[in-house]
Amino acid sequence: MRGSGKLAAGVLAGVLLTGASAGTAAAAGDPVRAAVGDLVAEGGFPGAVAFVRNGEAVSRFGAGYANPATREAAGPHHRFRIASNTKAFVATVVLQLAGEGALSLDDSIERRLPGVVRGPGYEPGKITLRMLLNHTSGVHDPLDPHFFDPYLVRGNRAYVYPPSEVIRRSLIDPPSFAPGTETDYSNTGYLLLGKVIEKVTHNDVREEIQRRILDPLGLGRTSFPLRSPFLRGPHLHGYDLSGQDMTVFSPSYDWTAGAMVSTVDDLATFHRALLAGHLLEPAQQAELERLVPSGEFGAYGAGVETLNLPCPGGPKTVWGNTGAGPGFYSVSMSTEDGSKQIVLALNVYDLAKDVAHENPLPRSSLPAVAAALC
Repeated sequence: MRGSGKLAAGVLAGVLLTGASAGTAAAAGDPVRAAVGDLVAEGGFPGAVAFVRNGEAVSRFGAGYANPATREAAGPHHRFRIASNTKAFVATVVLQLAGEGALSLDDSIERRLPGVVRGPGYEPGKITLRMLLNHTSGVHDPLDPHFFDPYLVRGNRAYVYPPSEVIRRSLIDPPSFAPGTETDYSNTGYLLLGKVIEKVTHNDVREEIQRRILDPLGLGRTSFPLRSPFLRGPHLHGYDLSGQDMTVFSPSYDWTAGAMVSTVDDLATFHRALLAGHLLEPAQQAELERLVPSGEFGAYGAGVETLNLPCPGGPKTVWGNTGAGPGFYSVSMSTEDGSKQIVLALNVYDLAKDVAHENPLPRSSLPAVAAALC
């Protein structure tokens, strides 16, 4: 499940300065727009859409094409697969349930899902919900390099992986480490959290997200497809590095780890509300922001992450999420004080390269993030 992904922050940050271009006249007037334009003009992305906020001043714009075949211009109204940005929605529901007393983050996965986590070396009684939220559980993703063969080799983009099957295949191999001893990004951990939400609420996790987050915030262009491989309404087309259209792709394997679809505006509204403390009580907000290091370039909270963004005046810590999956890469980040924010969606991500542990992106997006947030 590497493809629902996470590109290492160090890899991204390491190319920040070399990826920037200052050669356009637009850079002087709007460096963010110029940096996004460079990602399309020189960076190898067919299209990009962005939401940028500085205080209460907001700009929305697109560059390049949503669909190069039809030459449809990319715009901020276009939907895209948000991939691992989904995790912040799921974590919010888990934290709200904790605030309501329906569960505790100290609960073990064995207590909440008895008999589900079984495999060589696993100790489900020692894996807590908090560990699943912050990627310290030791539960890894499927290690079989052929996991994505139904999609990438056999070409069945509508192939359905039920979450329970993804979890089963993840547990065939021993855990990455003993619970709570290290940090390693785990999509499977968020599939388990989705199962916990449904077990506790006796309701579809998508309905819980709709009722608790989407409806109150008015996020009418955000959805959570379960099996359909198609994107509905105006949307970006996503591509691999060879230019193959990857837009049609079943979200089933990603479920609560990364299946949601949104727009830059909706995602910006959600993250602004979440990071400002409007969706959680103070105790749960503290849990959201309780960090565990994930390397020198950042840390994980409960469904969110930080990045130590290289800036001219020194590193600046920014908060939010990134999301990567077949054909799509997105960044949704805000400064610590919430005064600046960017949501950027790009339409290239090469899943096959990711599976092969090769760079799945044509260029780093961090020059644009730095231009917005530094």
